[in-house]
Amino acid sequence: MTHPRWREGNLSTGFIAEEFPQGFGARAPEGEVARRIAAVGAAIDRVIGERKRKISGQMIGRAVIRERRRCVWLDRTEIPLDVIREGEGFVVRFVEADGSLGASHQLLSSWIPGEPVWEGTLDGHPVAMQVRAIPNGFRLAHQGYEVAVNVFTEREATAARWMKEGDKADTGKKVLCPMPGLVVSIAVTEGQEVKAGETLAVVEAMKMQNVLRAERDGQIKKIHAAAGATLAVDAVIMEFS
Repeated sequence: MTHPRWREGNLSTGFIAEEFPQGFGARAPEGEVARRIAAVGAAIDRVIGERKRKISGQMIGRAVIRERRRCVWLDRTEIPLDVIREGEGFVVRFVEADGSLGASHQLLSSWIPGEPVWEGTLDGHPVAMQVRAIPNGFRLAHQGYEVAVNVFTEREATAARWMKEGDKADTGKKVLCPMPGLVVSIAVTEGQEVKAGETLAVVEAMKMQNVLRAERDGQIKKIHAAAGATLAVDAVIMEFS
């Protein structure tokens, strides 16, 4: 929704194909937006950690030391910072390029683990982010950006850097849903030969019908979705042989 053409209302059924020829995906955050997401991620991690400390049955006599330094990963982009509890909120200071700590940033929120939206203030300015749990972290969505967030101690980050990034699935022969939406119709059948430009399916999102067309000649191997189905982004609609 932050796209200039979207804001102007200059829309058509070809909006996705025209503006995102390589497929639609959430943009990677950068600059101040990345720092804002990293700060909220560090605060969320701290709240989750504090809750874990209250779980019964933990070993007695072993004090848990909460390190201030954290390395926040936005996907594979690292943002080091310091985070500490201060009253009802948290104070975050980013590590600058020369290793020094920058200015303090105050975060206040009543967010508790499990809530789908983090709402609060950052330096007095209202901030809201969608929170979705993923293995060993969470995904944060904010102002058109969405990114996987992992919060590590310095020791954990050192080990994580040695982890090979997972191979991406080959989707070259799959037709994926470009946005969350409703399948209005499937225009082909399994085994059918199609030509480049031929209509494959129609997906409705935000009251707009988006026509998905074949990018090349081929044969339909398998259809995974039917008319009336509600799909998430990147859900497989059909496969080519």
